[in-house]
Amino acid sequence: MDYIRRSFTYNGKRYCVYGKNEREAIEKLVLKRQALENDELVNPAKRTVSSWAIECVETYKVRQSSITREKYLQKMQSYVLNEIGSMLLKDVSPIVCQQVLNLKADKSKATINDTYQMLRFIFKYAKINKFINSDPTEHLAKPTGYYNPRRSLTVSEEKHFLNVLGKHYEPLYFALMYYAGCRPSEASSVEFRDIVMRENVRYLHIRGTKTKAADRYVPIVDGLAQFIPSSASPFELLCKNRYGKALNKDNKRRAWAHLCRLMNIDMGCKVYRNQLLPPFPLATDISAYSLRHTFCTNLQKRGVDIRTAQYLMGHADIQMTANIYTHVDFEIINQAAALM
Repeated sequence: MDYIRRSFTYNGKRYCVYGKNEREAIEKLVLKRQALENDELVNPAKRTVSSWAIECVETYKVRQSSITREKYLQKMQSYVLNEIGSMLLKDVSPIVCQQVLNLKADKSKATINDTYQMLRFIFKYAKINKFINSDPTEHLAKPTGYYNPRRSLTVSEEKHFLNVLGKHYEPLYFALMYYAGCRPSEASSVEFRDIVMRENVRYLHIRGTKTKAADRYVPIVDGLAQFIPSSASPFELLCKNRYGKALNKDNKRRAWAHLCRLMNIDMGCKVYRNQLLPPFPLATDISAYSLRHTFCTNLQKRGVDIRTAQYLMGHADIQMTANIYTHVDFEIINQAAALM
């Protein structure tokens, strides 16, 4: 009699089961996987980095919102678990952790710091819970990485941005960043119900999830109002793709590329057979976040005090706001110097 063979991978190891028919084989596969998971739970020596990391996040990151946790787990999978997730906790040595961190040497300081903090978090609590006797991350050395500071648009860039904003197929997405200081993730999550009226003034309720400070109300100025629809269902997204769904990473990337194309053309870039010809006038170091930073610098230029700016930006730490304000102060000083 020929048996049906089915296989699966669990924590990097291949397992096979056999059944007289398809149903029996699948039932045995499910039971085998459950047995492996149960054995891992009751036997600390068989605990893998991946299963512990997920349980650790669910147990100790209790203040995270569901959206923040989802993003955190995605980063953890990419930065750490793809490298050592299938290893047993007890088999992870200091040099292995250092090698994981070294893989991020050509990345930004932020990515390196995220990886470092995740490694420390996983193994700190593994030691506290006595899954391991010593913490292999205690003496990690961070690679240098690079620092890519976000900046505001220059006066010239801002002029060209405003010239082409209305020509873009997704103007509201960028207008929310420029006129209301939304983060890209916040702009793509705005719903029609977030447009609220208080004392005859329209506000945008930004339901930020990054920190408690991220939840805020920002006045809707005329520049933003022109792109907001007059009516929609309460839970309808204001920024969506052609299928009516929330903008995904590719949608946002293409939208930004199109905005850069429009700005380059507005700055005088030549076009041949629908292709831009170098040189490209638009600087390559700007990003969607530059629009949010420009919102903040414009607050400073218009005399808004730093505490109010902190609230409108949704910054948990006023130092983040101060860093942007300080940069603007030097810009104003340099303009004054040119007149002296």
